[in-house]
Amino acid sequence: MKDKTCLVTGANSGIGRATARGLAKMGAAVVMVCRDSARGGEARAEIKATSNNPSIDLMIADLSSQASVRQLAQEFKEKYQQLHVLVNNAGLAPMKRSLTVDGLETTFAVNHLAPFLLTNSLLNMLKASAPSRIINVSSSAHMRTRMEFDDLQSEKNFSMFRAYSQSKLANVLFTYELARKLKGTGVTVNALHPGVVRTNLGRDATGIVRLGFSVIQPFIKTPEQGAATCVYLASSPEVEGLTGKYFVNKKEVSSSKESYNEAVARRLWEVSEQLTQVNL
Repeated sequence: MKDKTCLVTGANSGIGRATARGLAKMGAAVVMVCRDSARGGEARAEIKATSNNPSIDLMIADLSSQASVRQLAQEFKEKYQQLHVLVNNAGLAPMKRSLTVDGLETTFAVNHLAPFLLTNSLLNMLKASAPSRIINVSSSAHMRTRMEFDDLQSEKNFSMFRAYSQSKLANVLFTYELARKLKGTGVTVNALHPGVVRTNLGRDATGIVRLGFSVIQPFIKTPEQGAATCVYLASSPEVEGLTGKYFVNKKEVSSSKESYNEAVARRLWEVSEQLTQVNL
């Protein structure tokens, strides 16, 4: 990965931090996107030390704010000439419904609309840097839902699991539709399920949900194990040119039936364009 520039969101902890570390150890220049400067700075220092790689940068952005996502993309384009790998990893699963500064439901905004907006904002740079790769971290949770276009903001019915599952399905649909749009450009885009990983995802869980997280903790993957497929998709020559696929444990597998519905993917793209004011 020498001479490759990689951008990883949600890089101060969990899968994002392990992905950034893994790419740094392979010699890539890694730009870590974090929300908190103190935690991001600590993560950056640790990765620089353990990878013996000085080319580790930190950019601060709040992915729940579309203005912040746009500013992140602009700052990156002003500082860097190329982008070879974009890892859309950042995600959350809040227990209670809340709205972002843009008036959007937080889970859908951060898990889907933020990577949609960031990717489209950096697409010209990715094309100019081709061959380049986009990796979207989804989840097997996408298997248990459908896109409910009449309630994307969870106004009628909110549960953490429903909102999270729908946002992860959106990740896969976005991946496949983007792959179709990028055909012939040299830019590939793939999605993955990292496994059940020991991260901060359910950090604000309470009651029986918190108990469930604590019970399964000893049996789930470490962040390094969860990041393995991310690093593989970002770096392996085995997947050079492969696009529009879904991976688990470094293997291409089938995603849900709903995720292959091109009409649903096109509709989600159009809605996402409207909600982010992206015009391609």
